[in-house]
Amino acid sequence: MRSFVRAATMACALAFTLSSAALAQDDGAKAGAKAEAAKDKDIGDFPPFPADVSVKQVTHVAGKAVNYTATVGSIPVRDEKGKKIAEVVFTAYTLDGPKDPTTRPVTFAFNGGPGAASVYLNLGAIGPKRLQFGAAGDSASDRPQLVDNAGTWMDFTDMVFIDPVGTGFSRSLISKDETKKKFWATQPDIEYLSRIVYDWLLKNGRMASPKYVIGESYGGFRGPRIAHYLQTTLGVGVNGAVLVSPYLNSDADGDGGFDPMPLVVSLPSMAAANAERQGKPLSDASQADVENYARGEFVTDLLKGARDKAAVDRIVTRVTAYTGLDPQVVRRAGGRIQTGDFLREKWRTEGKIASVYDSNVTAYDPFPWSPQQRSGDPILDSIIAPTTSAMVDFVTRTVGWKVDSRYAALSYDVGANWENAGSVESVTDLRQAVALDSKLKILIVHGFDDLSCPYFASKVIVDQMPTMGEANRVQVHVYPGGHMFYSRPDSSAALRRDAMSLYGAN
Repeated sequence: MRSFVRAATMACALAFTLSSAALAQDDGAKAGAKAEAAKDKDIGDFPPFPADVSVKQVTHVAGKAVNYTATVGSIPVRDEKGKKIAEVVFTAYTLDGPKDPTTRPVTFAFNGGPGAASVYLNLGAIGPKRLQFGAAGDSASDRPQLVDNAGTWMDFTDMVFIDPVGTGFSRSLISKDETKKKFWATQPDIEYLSRIVYDWLLKNGRMASPKYVIGESYGGFRGPRIAHYLQTTLGVGVNGAVLVSPYLNSDADGDGGFDPMPLVVSLPSMAAANAERQGKPLSDASQADVENYARGEFVTDLLKGARDKAAVDRIVTRVTAYTGLDPQVVRRAGGRIQTGDFLREKWRTEGKIASVYDSNVTAYDPFPWSPQQRSGDPILDSIIAPTTSAMVDFVTRTVGWKVDSRYAALSYDVGANWENAGSVESVTDLRQAVALDSKLKILIVHGFDDLSCPYFASKVIVDQMPTMGEANRVQVHVYPGGHMFYSRPDSSAALRRDAMSLYGAN
């Protein structure tokens, strides 16, 4: 297109003295424009999104009817020249009746992946309606029926669930290469999503409202960085953040070959899963022994290495007892049990494999003799169908936001094309956000059985933070269950109680 403009400008300058060379240049420019258009066919010629649509609804929580308005709509993302380059879809729930926008909180919700829509927090954890998924016995073909959510936060905060570009119905309007630069990378992701929060507040006249952020998994990684970016760049103060099963530091991952931390933070979750299989209740008190071992003797013996036979023997004995695995399996691994091995070995005799999100949720292993897992995750693969069907039905039929587009509850394309620059961590932003605002409160919540984002990693991270003002401004709470612990009613109720305390609503 730029070549064509240059040719046209030259033609105007030469007026009526166009030569054959100028005509040839003009023809070449037209051909170039056509080639440019053909190159960008992957952008697509999308029909415009419909205008925002709202519907009145009611849910019941704590013995009371709560009337609210559900709104589905979109917010444009523009580049530095004002060109619209993406459209981000949101689902908002706002309380009906007279209210003071300066006192009614609003909470912005993000899921993770990267590549996950916000449907999991919406229909699973805190939205006014819920869909059962993510627990033992749930099936991919279960009817996608929404019911009142006893764990909803609707009575004490408005909620806005945001689907990042490439998830849900949200879409990029530029080429894939440009999409990766503008949206599918760590820092640009934080910047444009923070702007979406700002734009929603501006659009709805809620700049004076108390503001909160909740993020799950990689959304938990986003939480501190979005809060800090809002504080320091966009000029929006955040009152609190809830980080659900957060992925806070990629350095806690790895095979534990040299750095012992991946083994240290995983062991308590393995022990919790083993205890739960034996019918033992889980609590902070019941986990104290394995946590103390992981912090102390386990780390020391791991660092002594394979040449210290006595240290290896001690590790094998304790790890066998905590995990419940076959002693020979633990011995062959030198007590260094990787997450993948734990998920296969515990259920191998039954021909099943466990989920990394909750190791007590299993599925049949279609390739039980393969040396490596060749099937998908029992939870992750089974929740896509019911959550997709339920959300599409809610948006298009219940709310009436009619859109001719595919809904991506979980986009593997986004995940496969995500660009990270080295180590990924949001602990720095967490510390800075807390230091900057003495009233900011952080609640970090986990499930004991989660091996994808082990709870003990968050405990170790928070223990390393200096005390900045009140000692309890950053708290870690752990509940029975896995990554989606809120699929269990008791854990969902506990999350609601702890959130109400954070918001000052109880």
